[in-house]
Amino acid sequence: MRQVLDETDRRIAAALVASPRASWREVARCLGLSERTVVRRVALLYADGTLRATVVRNPARFPHLIPIALRIRCRPNKIRQVAQALARRSDTVWVDILGGGDEISTIFFLEGTETRNNLLLRDLPATDAVGSWTAHTLLRVFPTAFRWTAGLLSPAELAELAPDPAPPTTSAPSHTPLDVDTALIAGLTEDGRATYTDLARRAGTTALTARRRFEALMKSQVLRLATELDLALLGAQTEALLWISVRPGALQETAQTLSAHPHVRFCAATTGPANLVVAVAAANLDALYTFLTDAVGPLEAVTAIDTTPLLATVKRTGLIRPLLPRHRS
Repeated sequence: MRQVLDETDRRIAAALVASPRASWREVARCLGLSERTVVRRVALLYADGTLRATVVRNPARFPHLIPIALRIRCRPNKIRQVAQALARRSDTVWVDILGGGDEISTIFFLEGTETRNNLLLRDLPATDAVGSWTAHTLLRVFPTAFRWTAGLLSPAELAELAPDPAPPTTSAPSHTPLDVDTALIAGLTEDGRATYTDLARRAGTTALTARRRFEALMKSQVLRLATELDLALLGAQTEALLWISVRPGALQETAQTLSAHPHVRFCAATTGPANLVVAVAAANLDALYTFLTDAVGPLEAVTAIDTTPLLATVKRTGLIRPLLPRHRS
């Protein structure tokens, strides 16, 4: 995994964050590079693990999934062990160490109410290192934030590569997976850029059927494509989670406004005293301060905010990472 990227690599990586399955020709045309240059560079970035393509299920389309954000207070001398244990669970998506080193934030996609109850009523209470926790069910995720590019793409380049995402809907039916869909999702989770031929081989079908089912899954918002990497490589040295309290009547408008900001990586409406959680990636602490004063400050519906910096990322988009501290600047 790289420790530093040059400007060309950073722009290529940013393009693939915005459009994870873009063809090399599309990336080259968007960035004004030769296709040969893109192919040569991305092959190395994927090969050494700097970039990883995957997919994330949309829990709104899977009625049995319960998406929960947990804030877990731990004994500081045990926080690494707890974070790593959470990361090893197959139902965690994100695991981060926050604040002063005594709090973990994690996103779970829990398989039904029994799994949720076991976690909250049995597993966490039985863990001596855990002092307390708060649980926030994710009610709606706002997809505009997924187009974050660290400012490395111009608005015109971003629009060419990744059209505005469709707004989240409540009218589409829940997804009832076919056997082929289950195999496709498993294959795409391992490699979000797998070819249709490879996906078809895994699913026991034809490449044409694999492509049609993939396009249907994407059109119905069953899946979200993702390119995972260390955001510091793109210049985002400071990450934070914001737990924001918003007047209910303005929650939709506030979430849409914040999710469209270039510093916002994730935005979801939740249950709990803080009804909006926002993940921010900024160049440094000064840029985070400016975001709070200039982007959040003018929003009259915001009644309270709790800003928690990320100290270390243990798992992101399903990938367990070496437990290294975040860069600070």
